[in-house]
Amino acid sequence: MDPVTSPSPAVRPASDAAPGTGSGRPDRLARFRPWTRGVLLANVIGQILIIGTGGAVRLTDSGLGCSTWPNCEPGQFTPAFHTASTIHPYIEFGNRTLAFVLGVVGLAVLLLVWTDRTRARPYRALGIVPLAGVVAQAVIGGVVVLLDLHPGWVSLHFGVSAALVWVSAYLLRRHGEGDGPPSPVGPRTVTAVGALLGLLLIPVVTLGVLVTGAGPHSGDTEVGYRLALDPLTMTRAHSASVWLFGLTLVTLLVLLHRLRGPRWDASHVGTARRAAWLLLGVTLAQGLIGYVQYFTGLPEILVGLHLVGAGCLTWATANAVLRLRTRA
Repeated sequence: MDPVTSPSPAVRPASDAAPGTGSGRPDRLARFRPWTRGVLLANVIGQILIIGTGGAVRLTDSGLGCSTWPNCEPGQFTPAFHTASTIHPYIEFGNRTLAFVLGVVGLAVLLLVWTDRTRARPYRALGIVPLAGVVAQAVIGGVVVLLDLHPGWVSLHFGVSAALVWVSAYLLRRHGEGDGPPSPVGPRTVTAVGALLGLLLIPVVTLGVLVTGAGPHSGDTEVGYRLALDPLTMTRAHSASVWLFGLTLVTLLVLLHRLRGPRWDASHVGTARRAAWLLLGVTLAQGLIGYVQYFTGLPEILVGLHLVGAGCLTWATANAVLRLRTRA
């Protein structure tokens, strides 16, 4: 990532300045400001990890391991241990615990970003998103339990997680930038292909969710599927979307490597190239896992890795797209 920089308040619009700035008003969190990037990075990592723990809940059929919500058992917040205990309550409770940790991180993000009066309001407003996302996910999780793992709500659960990974990646990137207007690192063609790449991630992730919901790892041991869709058809559609995503990424790489001359900042172009190559590596790894799991009968461990890979792919795509512009 780019080194963290804090642009001079003098270059920002006066409307973005906080009341009291320059009048001696103390910044009560000033000593914690150097931790902001670390907290934002922890938020990104946590948003990806909770996809993995949520996948573990689904793959081990632990979605109802805790019989109620927000308590795990009636009148008890944690799982009740007894001789007939299974691993399911602990897996489900572990996922809920990570959600609580993410809530703490989200609160830290809110405090460090929203109260940073040296930055523009659009950036500061982003600080609300991680904590709001955790609250929304908690509500969705409760509905999932109360509706006995309804497939629509389970799919929404993952979709919100993917969106939170993207927004968290955007927030981390914005922290390392200035507050000036965005400037592209290349011509409009590069910007357009990058935007298309970001849009193509939506069907890639959505169709991946539908493949899982239509297959044997839908989270329900009583039936072989939760969504009445043909698994083979959904798999082919998902694979086609990934191939289209990959071809678009290769096109972006070709365009970036053709940028030469004094018109384009070499350091910014180089950073964009590295981000695109990183995305290619993540895409290839994710594709390899996908094909191996398909031809080996969908072993749970590979399905779980594929879920975490989806989170990593979302972050890498956001990172690559956001590197196609800079802010003064």
